[in-house]
Amino acid sequence: MDQESQPSPYGKHQAPARYEPGDGCLTTLIRIPVRIVVLVLVLPVRMVWDVLVAGARATDRILLRPLGRALARLLDVLIAIPAVWLYRSALTPLGHALLWLAAAVFVWPWVGLWRYVVVPVAHYGIFAVPLGWFYAAVLTPLGHGLGWIGRTLLAPAGRGIALALKWVLTALFVWPVVGVWRYVLTPLGHAFTWMAHNLVVLPLTWAYRQLLTPLGHGTVWLLTVLLVVPVVWVYGRVLAPVGREILAAFAMAWRIAGFISRAVGRALAWLAWNLVGAPATWAYRSVCTPVGHFVRDQVWAPARRAALEAGRTARGALRAARETVRQARRDAWRALAGERRAAEPRELDGSAARRLGSEHHATTDPSAAPAPEISPLTAQAVKRG
Repeated sequence: MDQESQPSPYGKHQAPARYEPGDGCLTTLIRIPVRIVVLVLVLPVRMVWDVLVAGARATDRILLRPLGRALARLLDVLIAIPAVWLYRSALTPLGHALLWLAAAVFVWPWVGLWRYVVVPVAHYGIFAVPLGWFYAAVLTPLGHGLGWIGRTLLAPAGRGIALALKWVLTALFVWPVVGVWRYVLTPLGHAFTWMAHNLVVLPLTWAYRQLLTPLGHGTVWLLTVLLVVPVVWVYGRVLAPVGREILAAFAMAWRIAGFISRAVGRALAWLAWNLVGAPATWAYRSVCTPVGHFVRDQVWAPARRAALEAGRTARGALRAARETVRQARRDAWRALAGERRAAEPRELDGSAARRLGSEHHATTDPSAAPAPEISPLTAQAVKRG
């Protein structure tokens, strides 16, 4: 079994290995009091942190999430649904109507004018046909003639003029510049380069190699000995171990404080359960539940049934009393006004023809003219109606 697979002799709250092989007994003796002091300082902070985390989680689960869902539902009911309905039922049809109206007022007239007026007039009356005739009859022969003149006369003359201008410009500008560059500037440049190299570059190179390089090396060695080496030694021997110890102490103290905080929380939860939760549960299951069932079955249910029966009895008594009062009122009205007789049909007109079929006023007058089927209204009937 290799070394990596072997279990570490240190706990999870400690470092996996020693920081440096140079740690001795003094470092180990100082490490334990430092960790104890850091644990005493970190433990209240960790307990307060755990309390805040638990309170935040409980607040989020009990208050913030239901409140957020309620606000979301309220916003949905008050804003989203009316806005969607308004957009679909009012704004969309209104927008379509306005778009159609704008197209009908501003687009379609101009499209019709362009398509059916401007294009035909321009094509057949103003531009296309006249311009086509002008191009075919005038511009094409004129262009052919100008092309023949250019190819026959102007092109040879242009080539001769271009050659003459090229020779003149070359003789005036190119040959003098080439002569000056080759016979004047090039020797001057070579001489200036030789003087700069021998008078400036060589002395500066000698001074850099013989003077500045040893001086720079000495300055670097002095700074290294007086500044870098002490700083590196202090950092490697003092600051780095102290920093590592402090970080390790804080990490271990935070973990141990977490264990202690969780243990205290479990103890408080156990104490609260045994002092409040368990008695309350026992009282609810052993006292409140049987009492509630007894009240529901022995008191509430009979009282409810008795109330329902009393209500039915009261409604029946009220119904019988109303029927009795109604019958007594009808009997009193019969005693005062008598029995109501059936209404006999009366004729508004007293003509003899309408009374031919009457039982009480039968007549056999053959000279009576038949009356109309619809009796006209008399003055008395008009006044009565």
